[in-house]
Amino acid sequence: MRVAYVCTDPGVPVFGRKGASVHVQAVLTALLRRGAEVDLMSPRPGGKPPVGLAAVRVHELPRAEHADPALREVAAQQADARVAAVLDRLRSEHPLDLVYERYALWGRTASAWARRHHVPHLLEVNAPLVTEQARHRTLVDIAGAEEVATAAMSAASTVICVSDPVADWARRYVRNPSVVHTLANGVDTSRIIPAPAGPPAAPSSEFTIGFVGTLKPWHGVETLLEATALLVADDPSYRVLLVGDGPLADVLRARADQLGIAEQVEMTGALDPDRIPAQLHRCQVAVAPYPASADFYFSPLKLYEYLAAGVPVVASRVGDLPETLQDGRLGVLVSPGQPRELADAIAGLRADPARRSALARAGRAQAVRHHDWSRVVTRALRLAGVGDSTDRPPALVGVES
Repeated sequence: MRVAYVCTDPGVPVFGRKGASVHVQAVLTALLRRGAEVDLMSPRPGGKPPVGLAAVRVHELPRAEHADPALREVAAQQADARVAAVLDRLRSEHPLDLVYERYALWGRTASAWARRHHVPHLLEVNAPLVTEQARHRTLVDIAGAEEVATAAMSAASTVICVSDPVADWARRYVRNPSVVHTLANGVDTSRIIPAPAGPPAAPSSEFTIGFVGTLKPWHGVETLLEATALLVADDPSYRVLLVGDGPLADVLRARADQLGIAEQVEMTGALDPDRIPAQLHRCQVAVAPYPASADFYFSPLKLYEYLAAGVPVVASRVGDLPETLQDGRLGVLVSPGQPRELADAIAGLRADPARRSALARAGRAQAVRHHDWSRVVTRALRLAGVGDSTDRPPALVGVES
């Protein structure tokens, strides 16, 4: 199978460290493992491909860089238009079986090209970008962005969305709502595995609470710090490990100092994806403390990474998270924005090693059986009409029979 993977979003450094970067790399890896030949188009490759993606042929597109937002939007559309020439060249070398595109705010060329040449086009939608850009950043030509979304999604043969709220948003832009499907994110369960078994920790040992992700306001890390302060007030052996970087890094450092827990909080900064498993192995519990939100539309990669690593999870009861954690069977759910409730849930898990072990086993098994990227990508390809039934489930590494 020959696949053209298109990512025209200049905010996604494909071979970088951001969550979106990890997502793209995971999909590319899953395609390669199926034996596909993959050509990547991006204005921002973000460096050399990692070793596992060396077989991907990279075609760098122009990158829209203007201080003026309106000019930047025009330049982004002009850069997207260059996708057609690359696809023409690839098709002249060998027929393409699929155009797999990560939806970008100004991306419309790939879907139109695929429809014109009768090539299946799978459009992956990870966020309601028009709404997100207008609300959180700057969007000058809102009507133009809406028009692009309509053109891209209506031309796509298959639209896959990471959550039901994103799917509901996408259906506003398609002529045939039946082409829109929900397909949550996944995890590479061969890369993220549980820590090797060791002797039980002494009750007085440090107890590390982990968080992996970009340090942004909508991740609720402030609530985690407040919960940690409550825990430390009773037991100073609690620790917090924040894996990632972001605009709130300095604010969170200052807040930890203000709460008197600076010595208990470690911040690693941004790390390459291959260093994440070792950090998860340091954690006894991992959290996704999202605040309350009326339009929570995420499918957090961190949640699947926690499960794959066999780390017990505590997460806010928002969006699709209760369904992902099977209403508590795979993790502990708490009310969003409630430090006391979060602290009590963490303390409860610390006091119950047997429950932590049960959650770790169940979470790992669920990640392997249902959320491995090989399965997610296989389902996506089948929805696009180009899949087959030759895939085998990955081994249940780290799962007790």
